[in-house]
Amino acid sequence: MALATRTERRPPTVVRLWRSTIGKKTVMAVSGAIMLLYLVFHMLGNLKVFFGPDEMNGYAHWLRTIGEPVLHHEWFLWLARVGLLAAVLAHGVAAYQLSRRDLAARPVGYRHRRARTSYATRTMRWGGVILALFVVWHILDLTTGHVNPNGESGRPYENVVATFNTWYGNTIYGVAMVAVGLHIRHGFFSAAQTLGAGSAARDRALRLTANGLALVLTLGFLAVPVGVMTGVVE
Repeated sequence: MALATRTERRPPTVVRLWRSTIGKKTVMAVSGAIMLLYLVFHMLGNLKVFFGPDEMNGYAHWLRTIGEPVLHHEWFLWLARVGLLAAVLAHGVAAYQLSRRDLAARPVGYRHRRARTSYATRTMRWGGVILALFVVWHILDLTTGHVNPNGESGRPYENVVATFNTWYGNTIYGVAMVAVGLHIRHGFFSAAQTLGAGSAARDRALRLTANGLALVLTLGFLAVPVGVMTGVVE
């Protein structure tokens, strides 16, 4: 009796790429680059607080009108939010799965040793958790206003000042921005390696770039609460 042969169907290329370690690292690198680009523009927008309420509130209004009349009011903003949410979810899921895969691949005895890594590397995991929690707080604080009792609807300048006139607002924001800096410092270099930009000749420049970006973004974001606390912004 002839044996029937079955042709094993291969999963689609996208699925095979996602299942591979290099695929997950690539997803993390690309999604991280998207979030880094967002952070740069977000920081620049935040710094408009130093130019007064008209400047910052006007900028916030402009963001809601981008694409008009082709796009309806706030459509661009919502498309950007959906894209950013997709990047955050892809980044988080890939990071979690890579972490589990890494732990499963280690010898049992090695799992209990303290890895000799930089402080930024050791804090990538809990730093990601802190940032995820901060995003929820940030939305409830400055977007919906649920945790900002002194905020005003549609007045971002006044909401920022109200938030950073509280000790807990400054504390939460400060911790989160330090976590952002550490995350970028390690993540930028790792992403460059994954995407093939790293080499013995370029590694020093990439590390300097990572450190510079982390420092500039951290100081840029922290400048806003410091400005409010010192009375420069009021």
